[in-house]
Amino acid sequence: MIEDIGNRIQSLRLARSLSLSELAQRAGVAKSYLSNVERNIQSNPSIQFLEKLADSLHVTLDLILYGDAAKTVGQLDPDWHQLVKEAMASGISKSQFKEFLEFQQWKQNTDQSK
Repeated sequence: MIEDIGNRIQSLRLARSLSLSELAQRAGVAKSYLSNVERNIQSNPSIQFLEKLADSLHVTLDLILYGDAAKTVGQLDPDWHQLVKEAMASGISKSQFKEFLEFQQWKQNTDQSK
């Protein structure tokens, strides 16, 4: 599926009537790099690059990565998606987040047993 990312980005951009320059400017990325991704010359763009495009195109990262399959496979509620993005941006690690969840589960179980 990775080879389809460029085609998906281009389709999303054109559906919004954006030029290559407009999307690059909105996302804060190099126009030449975006062009290379769309033409599948650069077939392994970073997640940060793809997140910038997703935000600028007002779509989920999953839609860019997986296309329409993302809509049918465990679509994350937009509020949860935003919360996860905020947690990632804050610098919290996966292990710290997991520890927090385990603590919350322990606390809930302790409260229920009283």
